[in-house]
Amino acid sequence: MHIASMTGFARVEGKADIANLKYDWAFEIKSVNGKNLDIKFKLPAFLDSLSLELKEIAARYFSRGSVSVFLELNSQLLEKQPQVNIDLLNQLAEAADAVAAKYGDKFRAPSLGELLALPQVIDFADKRLDDNQIEELKKALKDSFVKACEKLKEARFAEGEKIKGALLEIGAKINKIVGQIEVLFEKLPQKIKEGLQSRVAELSGDLPAVSEERLAQEIVLYITRADIREEIDRLKAHMKTFAELLESSQPAGRRLDFLCQELNREANTTCSKSMNITLTNFGMELKALIEQLREQVQNME
Repeated sequence: MHIASMTGFARVEGKADIANLKYDWAFEIKSVNGKNLDIKFKLPAFLDSLSLELKEIAARYFSRGSVSVFLELNSQLLEKQPQVNIDLLNQLAEAADAVAAKYGDKFRAPSLGELLALPQVIDFADKRLDDNQIEELKKALKDSFVKACEKLKEARFAEGEKIKGALLEIGAKINKIVGQIEVLFEKLPQKIKEGLQSRVAELSGDLPAVSEERLAQEIVLYITRADIREEIDRLKAHMKTFAELLESSQPAGRRLDFLCQELNREANTTCSKSMNITLTNFGMELKALIEQLREQVQNME
């Protein structure tokens, strides 16, 4: 199975010629950790409606993570198309005629060429796209966004392979500790019995004699309190599930996060029942490894 991280970055460029306009653009997508899939877009204002369609596309590729999408879009005219401000030209011509009439030979009325050369009279304005042309641009952008999502998914898989390696290493250490705890637990009843008998022998001069039956009852009580067989079995079962999830074909981040909570619960119970310093140390080491496991799982999709 390919494990996917929730962190990654992708950039995809594209271009298209639409309605005598040459467009070029670049999609940049960045994703970081998140409990759910949260996608934020930064698009040109006239393409705001495209964000809903892009969100649907992204949801086909990702199930978790905080994703930021930025679109840089540029355009330029393939052919310059002059646009004359007729109203302004008429106002200027009327004003020039009025001045010429007032001053006579002292003032020469400007020519048409001189008036056209004045600021804002003539402009090479961008051509606006109609609805069909905007849809054509959107389609081209969506095709590019699909490529960007595919590229980001590849980046998240590449990062996920590193996470999987770390998880396998930590998992192997946890299995080793659980095995050591199990071996120690098998020897624990005899150690408890020997410890109680030794303690009773030390105090026999100051206390009334303790019957074998009473001593046996105390041994059973101590062993019952220290019984961690169920915790060991559950730890082993959880680690088996852990191995299966790593090979699952579906995103397993949420389930592994829950599994870490269950592992930690069993580790806490093991420590609380411990009557042996070695067992306590194993339990503390186990908790530290589970925390390392959880930190890695937090990065998984």
